[in-house]
Amino acid sequence: MSQRPAAVIVTILVALGIGAALAVAGGSAGPARGGVSLFVLAVAAAFLVQIVAYIPAVMLRTEKFFDLTGGLTFALVAVGLLVAVAPASARSWVLVAMIVVWGVRLSVFLFVRVRAQGSDGRFDDIKGNPLAFLRVWIIQGLWVAVTSSAAWVGITATGGAGVDAWIVVGAAVWLMGLIIEVLADAQKAAFRRDPANTGRFIDTGVWAWSRHPNYFGEILVWVGVAIVALPAAVGWQWVTLVSPLFVILLLTRVSGIPLLEKRADARWGEEPAYQEYKKRTPVLVPGVGRG
Repeated sequence: MSQRPAAVIVTILVALGIGAALAVAGGSAGPARGGVSLFVLAVAAAFLVQIVAYIPAVMLRTEKFFDLTGGLTFALVAVGLLVAVAPASARSWVLVAMIVVWGVRLSVFLFVRVRAQGSDGRFDDIKGNPLAFLRVWIIQGLWVAVTSSAAWVGITATGGAGVDAWIVVGAAVWLMGLIIEVLADAQKAAFRRDPANTGRFIDTGVWAWSRHPNYFGEILVWVGVAIVALPAAVGWQWVTLVSPLFVILLLTRVSGIPLLEKRADARWGEEPAYQEYKKRTPVLVPGVGRG
């Protein structure tokens, strides 16, 4: 990604513009406070938290609480919406629980990991450039807003019955995804802690089912959230159901799998064992495709 000031500014403006469009669509229905839609306030909060956290981060030239801030923003905004709509429906409570559990678990895991490693290589070339560093925080705000958008619609929806089939099915998909994601992260962390595995790639546990089981689990998490939120969408709010599609696109085409596959090929591409692992193990979905 270009670090030229003009390119950085354009990216920031585009991200804010997409966030504004999302706010208009998601805020087209649902409750408001002080004449402002709760959904619009949620989008604004997602960006504002990043900007506030960016200030000490750029002053200290540190990325160590970047991921922590992102994950906690998911949880903080969801809880804020729950308080704002009280008394909340069963759907609202379930959605908030889903997001808080996922967001806190992931953010703490990533924070501990970057603390142990000492730094995050993604930021080596930009944390000394205030404008370029601001861009990644703004993009993180957009990530939180788009990914959470379907859930925010469900949380702020008024009325509604108790637990229904959408909640049960969505929660089951979410739980399956969370279990897979947690197992994948735990198994990889344990693998890396063993000195005997230094310089090796992991191909055991859930990593024998998929080369990126953590991403497969994360996709299931957000598909589950969207299923729970689906009945609450009205009119333009249907746009927010792009949430799981956005996660899939991000992980499979942008910053997830392509980047990691390139790194793995550069590191182990010449090893016959790694080539065999790639041939027998699907890239993402267990049992679907090879190589």
